[in-house]
Amino acid sequence: MAADTEHDAVVFDPFSADFYRDPHAFYPRLRAQTPVFYNADYDFYALSRHADVAAGLKDFTTFSSAYGVDLGMVRTGQKAPAKMIISIDPPEHRVMRSLVNKVFTPRAIRALHDMVSDTVDRFLAAVCDASAGSSFDVVSDFSVYFPVDVITQMLGVPEEQRQQVRLWIDESLHRAPGQIDISESGKQAMAEMWLMYYQLIQERREAPREDMISALIAAEVTRDDGTTDRLRDSEIAGFATLLGGAGAETVTKLVGGAVATFARHPEQWQQLLDDRTLIPAAVEELLRYDAPVQYNVRRSTREVRLHGVTIPAGAPVFLLGASANRDPDAWTAPDTFDISRDRTEAQNLGFGYGIHSCLGAALARMESRVALEKLLDLMPRYEVLWDGCRRVSMQNVAGYSHVPVRILV
Repeated sequence: MAADTEHDAVVFDPFSADFYRDPHAFYPRLRAQTPVFYNADYDFYALSRHADVAAGLKDFTTFSSAYGVDLGMVRTGQKAPAKMIISIDPPEHRVMRSLVNKVFTPRAIRALHDMVSDTVDRFLAAVCDASAGSSFDVVSDFSVYFPVDVITQMLGVPEEQRQQVRLWIDESLHRAPGQIDISESGKQAMAEMWLMYYQLIQERREAPREDMISALIAAEVTRDDGTTDRLRDSEIAGFATLLGGAGAETVTKLVGGAVATFARHPEQWQQLLDDRTLIPAAVEELLRYDAPVQYNVRRSTREVRLHGVTIPAGAPVFLLGASANRDPDAWTAPDTFDISRDRTEAQNLGFGYGIHSCLGAALARMESRVALEKLLDLMPRYEVLWDGCRRVSMQNVAGYSHVPVRILV
């Protein structure tokens, strides 16, 4: 458990059952007493204050992503073998990020609205008749399904394989308490997902379609030496694997957490019922208050002295974005959920910051807004069946695997 008095040693174990149950129980004392925390058991450092986390996320030359984004990868000291955009630094990163900016333009996201709305409708209609007294699980019956369906539709994955992508991702991210490294079954899941995308790339090279993989195959990129060529199959497969994973997990957890959070703040649910224009602000506050991604891990490339602590070169460093988003030095009343708060007070780190900020943040925001709109229509009044709520135990990601609700009159 998190220590109870300020005289006890500060404890932070992001692989413990206690952390998976309530990560926010640990952050206040980290920020107040050990803003540069060292875990001797796992040999990592952690930054928890907003100013430090934001600076760390921006400073890719000091805190490198090239070794991966979780402790299991970073502590090996070997650069990530898969060339995913999340695990490469400039100058390589600029090539891939320029493609992202072309794919996820505001106009492109707006054009996806009807597809997202139809997908949300389809999965929501399958689980609940909307009558008073009816029950369903917002996560396991609904929000696990539609986000991965959206992103894999965009990529061009056949319908019969879309939910398999979700199962592969869940297996690869799952961590039992105390487990740091990916399991053998998780490695197998990643390999199978990579192979599926690789085979799909070969099919699209032979017969292009109107999907993202076909667009990536056709795209021309300017390499750092000034030459122009096409993306390699491995680059496209890595890009698709990352998009599929990010697209599946973040919105799933955000929507489940939203229903739980609004159940504790019914007056703010009522505000949304009264004024749907507040939904975008609600999504931003949900991202600040309890973002699905709790942290990212970087590797220090040089010795860093911060708050009287020396972080050596080559050390894994946790950048605790979820803690930063509740830092009282950055936000007024940070532990209060308030959809009307002044969002200009600080940078919301819910989708990261700097060059590695979330690829599909605009899409995730749009999906979350659509899902909230539909849930407001479906269950203007509801109650959460708290005894049935369950949380996931995953690396980097936090949130609910089950949020059962009953629709009220």
